[in-house]
Amino acid sequence: MSQAMPSEAATPQDFQRIAGELERTLKLRSLPFAMRLCETVEQMQAVPRIRRPQGIHTLDQLVAQAARLGWTVGVTADDLVGDQCRAVVGLGGQHAAWYEAKDMVGVWYATPHDAARHQQAMHVVPTGTYRALVVAPLSKWGRLGEAPSTALDQPDIALFYATPGAMIYFINGLQWLGYKRFDWSVVGESACADSWGRALKTREPSLSIPCFAERRYGGVEDDEMLMALPVPDIVKAIAGMQALSKNGLRYPFAQYGIQQDVRAGMAVSYSNVGVADKPAR
Repeated sequence: MSQAMPSEAATPQDFQRIAGELERTLKLRSLPFAMRLCETVEQMQAVPRIRRPQGIHTLDQLVAQAARLGWTVGVTADDLVGDQCRAVVGLGGQHAAWYEAKDMVGVWYATPHDAARHQQAMHVVPTGTYRALVVAPLSKWGRLGEAPSTALDQPDIALFYATPGAMIYFINGLQWLGYKRFDWSVVGESACADSWGRALKTREPSLSIPCFAERRYGGVEDDEMLMALPVPDIVKAIAGMQALSKNGLRYPFAQYGIQQDVRAGMAVSYSNVGVADKPAR
């Protein structure tokens, strides 16, 4: 059974274990990763072995460098291609011209009113507090605070890409104990506002359907979704998935067959009669 996050700061071993269990349980094709907002650029620069972009990027690309390449990346407003990327994580934008989004009119939205409504609908971290962002594989956290001045041993949120089947199983794990209905937003383009923007702002589990930019520039595959949430929620979901697994409910889901008599299967999957005696599936 997965151990709960300790009340004190998690250790490097905690993050390695959590990332490993998540990867194994959901058969992830990319690394779980995490984000931490920094109030100063110096705080970000003090992170050991931090990589700094050598060109101008979308935030989707820099996220992909952590998730697909395993890099620890430091990001400032100057590294990002425009205010749309900056605004979501509180590094820029959010001014009158950004809310008007005139450049999107006739490209993504039919009218100025539609473009403005889209900007208003986005979840964004308010500007004025943060100057940088650190993105790194989840397994590396706990070691990023080795330099005394960084205080970056704990991330703000963790994230992972997964297929829809893996995502619903993860959500089932979250709902195993302390059930909660989840209602998530879809802003369309700029869907990073539905994932890391929403999670950084609210510190609540946030699921998104990655948008055009994430798939074109961030390497997100066609069948992937993105979950963003605080690390303790991942620990809770892992414990829930382990409980489901003991009941014979595991990922990937075994296909039963569309023409089979369903009663035998339903009796196993939806009844608690003889749970302890259920065969592994």
